[in-house]
Amino acid sequence: MRIEPTEFADVLVLVPDPFRDARGLFTRTFDAGEFDAHLGTPGAAAAFQQDSQSRSARGVIRGMHGRVGRGEAKLVRCANGAVHDVLVDIRPESPTFGHQQAFRLDDETFRHLYVPPGFLHGFQALTATADVCYRIDRPHDPTEDIGVAYDDAELAIAWPLPVTVVSERDAAAGSWQELLAALGRDPAPEVRGADSLG
Repeated sequence: MRIEPTEFADVLVLVPDPFRDARGLFTRTFDAGEFDAHLGTPGAAAAFQQDSQSRSARGVIRGMHGRVGRGEAKLVRCANGAVHDVLVDIRPESPTFGHQQAFRLDDETFRHLYVPPGFLHGFQALTATADVCYRIDRPHDPTEDIGVAYDDAELAIAWPLPVTVVSERDAAAGSWQELLAALGRDPAPEVRGADSLG
């Protein structure tokens, strides 16, 4: 397994090396030893406590979601199909605060993301169905949920397909400016998008 950096400090792309033969393929999607060695933190992988999975139809958007408090770290991968996955940095002291980067996650390359606390996250399903698996480092607490509308004009996320379905919660999510106020940030820092997929 290869571990690659991204534009964001501490966000990593994990790239397995599937073994393919006449039967299909076999791949290791996570290796705690390699993960801990890369982070330089023995036992970091053991912090993951909860696995979840979503299934979405083509064009569905889930996002943009985050958490307040101490946040959550997560591993995100697409086990079936493909998604356009987007992160926005909301770490108050980060030099990339307000920046976004997109990643293609799919069942061909099995690339997946390690996302530390302090990011908004969302994705759009690119295939007839897309199964996304999440491994997080603490149980979900709905009282800590925050979000920004997937179609917020300032974020201006370039979703690749027409939007088919979003949840009521996501449709009613607040604006980037409302999130800045909630985070105690001055209004209107530059939001910068990524030109290509990471």
